[in-house]
Amino acid sequence: MEMLIISGLSGAGKSRVAAALEDLDFYCVDNMPAPLMPLFAELCAATRGRYERVALVSDIRSRDGFDQLFSALDELTNLGFAYKILYVDATVETIVKRYKETRRRHPMDESGGLESAVRREIKALEPVRRRADYIIDTTGLTLGRLQRTLFRLFGAGQKQKLHLSFMSFGYKYGIPIEADLVFDVRFLPNPFYVPELTNKSGLEEEVSDYVFGSDVSRQFLTRLEELVEFLLPNYEEEGKLTLTVCIGCTGGRHRSVAVSEALAKYFNSIGQETECIHRDINRQ
Repeated sequence: MEMLIISGLSGAGKSRVAAALEDLDFYCVDNMPAPLMPLFAELCAATRGRYERVALVSDIRSRDGFDQLFSALDELTNLGFAYKILYVDATVETIVKRYKETRRRHPMDESGGLESAVRREIKALEPVRRRADYIIDTTGLTLGRLQRTLFRLFGAGQKQKLHLSFMSFGYKYGIPIEADLVFDVRFLPNPFYVPELTNKSGLEEEVSDYVFGSDVSRQFLTRLEELVEFLLPNYEEEGKLTLTVCIGCTGGRHRSVAVSEALAKYFNSIGQETECIHRDINRQ
């Protein structure tokens, strides 16, 4: 079992690190009380491989918490559990700014001021920092850069690849809230006005043939494929893990469905992990 203990300064981003590690198949537990760490490790080990990668976030809430954390780490060693420590750091100025923005109270604030509380925590956690196997300073670190850093450290040979979704929808029902990119295809030939196609959908060959029966439709599809193909590596470089491209027509049953299916077919053919969702295809 691979065990990672995530510690570090309050407000430095430990929970955000844990969320990113979940995408790397870690089973993450946030705010794990330090005295429970050894017991939790034993329970995971008893599952015989069900939990192969475990990350436990230690969020110190009091002065006693530091002693408890050190004792828990020593007990893990005595029990024979190998672990590594990831220490999440940031500058004093960054921590103070984050607490002011969220208006939260620092766990070590004893009415001596926020900056004083941060400096006391830095001093108290120094032994953990010295024992850390990895140190990540989140000062000025974007979410994308944080994800890339964690992937480099814990990706275990995996290749980070963005998941691509095409979603058809009808404008009459509103733009999907999960949309990253939205394209309006209401300028394409509309099968709705062809009596024998009205009650069919873009999943059927006759409708798709009608939609792509014009030069404009075919050119549009080609250029859209090129655009999305150009964007994918740039989004991956920024650390984006999913991209939802929404294609809209009036009702979300004919043109948007046909275009989404054609796009998904193309990107699947070039090895891109792709799914196709038709939000409004069954609405009248």
